[in-house]
Amino acid sequence: MSDTRRRVKVYTLNEDRQWDDRGTGHVSSTFVERLKGISLLVRAESDGSLLLESKISPNTAYQKQQDTLIVWSEAENYDLALSFQEKAGCDEIWEKICQVQGKDPALEITQDPIDESEEERFEEMPETSHLVELPPCELARLEEIADLVTSVLSSPIRREKLALALMSEGYMKKLLQLFQVCEDLDNREGLHHLYEIVRGVLFLNKAALFEVMFSDDCIMDVVGCLEFDPSLVQPKKHREFLTKTAKFKEVIPITDSELRQKIHQTYRVQYIQDIILPTPSVFEENFLSTLTSFIFFNKVEIVSMLQEDEKFLTEVFAQLTDEATEDGKRRELVNFFKEFCAFSQTLQPQNRDAFFKTLANLGILPALEIVMGMDDLQVRAAATDIFSYLVEFSPSMVREFVMQEPQQTDDDVLLINVVIKQMICDSDPELGGAVQLMGLLRTLIDPENMLAPTNKTEKTEFLSFFYKYCMQVLTVPLLASTVDEKNCKDLQEGSTKINPVCPDNFQTAQLLALILELLTFCVEHHTYHIKTYIMNKDLLRRVLVLMNSKHTFLALCALRFMRRIIGQKDEYYNRYIVKGNLFEPVINTLLDNGTRYNLLNSAIIELFEFIKVEDIKSLIAHIIDNYYKALESIEYVQTFKGLKGRYEQEKDRQTLRLNRYRRDARTLDEDEDEEMWFNEDGEAIEKSRPEEEFPESFGKYMEAKKVKESDNKENFPKRTPTGSFKFTFSHSAGAANGTNGANCKPATSPTSAASPNGSPAKSATPPATPVVKTAMVGLVDYPDDEDEEDEDEEQSPRKRPRLGS
Repeated sequence: MSDTRRRVKVYTLNEDRQWDDRGTGHVSSTFVERLKGISLLVRAESDGSLLLESKISPNTAYQKQQDTLIVWSEAENYDLALSFQEKAGCDEIWEKICQVQGKDPALEITQDPIDESEEERFEEMPETSHLVELPPCELARLEEIADLVTSVLSSPIRREKLALALMSEGYMKKLLQLFQVCEDLDNREGLHHLYEIVRGVLFLNKAALFEVMFSDDCIMDVVGCLEFDPSLVQPKKHREFLTKTAKFKEVIPITDSELRQKIHQTYRVQYIQDIILPTPSVFEENFLSTLTSFIFFNKVEIVSMLQEDEKFLTEVFAQLTDEATEDGKRRELVNFFKEFCAFSQTLQPQNRDAFFKTLANLGILPALEIVMGMDDLQVRAAATDIFSYLVEFSPSMVREFVMQEPQQTDDDVLLINVVIKQMICDSDPELGGAVQLMGLLRTLIDPENMLAPTNKTEKTEFLSFFYKYCMQVLTVPLLASTVDEKNCKDLQEGSTKINPVCPDNFQTAQLLALILELLTFCVEHHTYHIKTYIMNKDLLRRVLVLMNSKHTFLALCALRFMRRIIGQKDEYYNRYIVKGNLFEPVINTLLDNGTRYNLLNSAIIELFEFIKVEDIKSLIAHIIDNYYKALESIEYVQTFKGLKGRYEQEKDRQTLRLNRYRRDARTLDEDEDEEMWFNEDGEAIEKSRPEEEFPESFGKYMEAKKVKESDNKENFPKRTPTGSFKFTFSHSAGAANGTNGANCKPATSPTSAASPNGSPAKSATPPATPVVKTAMVGLVDYPDDEDEEDEDEEQSPRKRPRLGS
């Protein structure tokens, strides 16, 4: 449908009393069989889907506002509004609604919902009371008029009748003319009555009255009436502020007079609502709903008109980025954009998307990159606010721009580095701007909002970019403050303790705490990139230097950083901590803290408790081996005794495992011995066992064989006259009574070291690793040798690692 007269936006009022945009389409009125009556239908202009289907009920109160709005309630707490593009279309639909309800289209509201008791009361009234009869608009009757206006506020139907009476014959304009007379005569009583009248008229909540009161001719008189609150000794000077203090600045001349008038009107009405009118009570909070809607739709219209004027916005951007633009002019341009973006927050998501896309296409981010690097504090603050609107709207849009920036030789010109530098150089003692910028950086590097299905590589690409070009800029203050431990001393009064934090003032400590908070976030969410950075820069060691800071909150930030690293339970991190002996500054801080039971003490105890509960073996062994003597005296918690217990349990398990391995290795040696025999040359040969199967046993055998062969060159057996060989054994392993030796006994009896009773001499060397004293290796293991060696092992004291202090 191409008829723009019927083009509308559909709004619904949410629980926060804000209008939600449900879409844009074209409205029609037609009979709907299912609803059994004439209904309003709105079909979306994009796909023709049904946005609204509402039967025109005879008892529903429809209200026409600002010539292009129709508002009504369909159910309790469910308000609807149609915003027409053209007044003619609004008039057509309004006439149709009035025709169905049998009402006069000249009315601004068809009827008001009233309760039953009030309805019965008015049914008893005579028909002549259809309209409220207003007293003549004269000075002497102001008190009577004020009493009348105040009395009708509790009755919806009487409010409507009074509104109709006030709109007839220009009554409101006559009242406002009386204000000028009273002010000229300094008639305070009359001025007080006019205050009550104007305030009551605002609470009538009628858009038609607002159109009159907020027109250029009347609005300053309305503000003047509201200056004379009877409860004040002296009147306020609101008009003086609006006309002299609050100056309207056109950074670029606005040629559209309607737009200029709308901007003025919106500012003044917003001032009336926020500054002049008192905060409504619980019973009055709905009286100004139409005033809120009036301001809301004005802002929507202003943003739409500016957004559509591409020539105006293009000129603004051109001057904003022009180096020749004066500082004062640039400040005004940035403040204009700040207000422009603030207005956009009243828009619904669909409209806000279109608004920010328009700004992006016009080059808002390159412009911000320039102005955020300027020296003017006001310009930088306003630019930061604009940047926050953009990041909140679409972090992906900002990230995409950053990665598309041409790679400069100087990384400082990149937008994110400009933001980081502004955070670091914040001159505010409380670092308010730095806190805001840190939150924006955190949003940009948060992987949770990098999961857009349209760009699955965004997370990897942006994090690689950030760690390559930006992380070194972020950590400059941290590395600079912990670089030279020997030359930076904090000569505190009554203390000679060396403090590597240089300088250790409150503002620097706050900045370092912000940076550590961001790095801690990275440890939790950027596993690979931050791990590589920490290892390469030895970052944890530098951070732990801050444990010596006189500012406890900074020491806690450093401890939290280490706690988050240990919380990852990553052995790469654990080996890095052990190798660098990085528990030392933490334990020193715990010992220096003494018996004070404070947050620092509790945080350190919790760190070790986590290691104990999670049974991180490598860290437990390192802590007990190196620091237990210093920690064993801490008995008010069982953490360190628990760590010692875990350590002992693990040592016992390792000992049992080692003993079992030795027994398994001894069994393998026995199997090997049974598979060996002497060949006719007297050499020991292994039978069908590859080296790869038992490498340890094979190595022991080959070592013994080399010893045997070297000795054989000197003591090779001589051939006897009978043709046999004579063997000489130097220890009991070659006793004549051995089982294997019986099968290859030489002709001449060998000289044996066996005992007289034939039993072999016992050796203290385990059978698995025999010590060969002369030429030959013992080939026989005796069962009683193994038993005796086990006894020796049990009697020898268990070796434990030495626990250093």
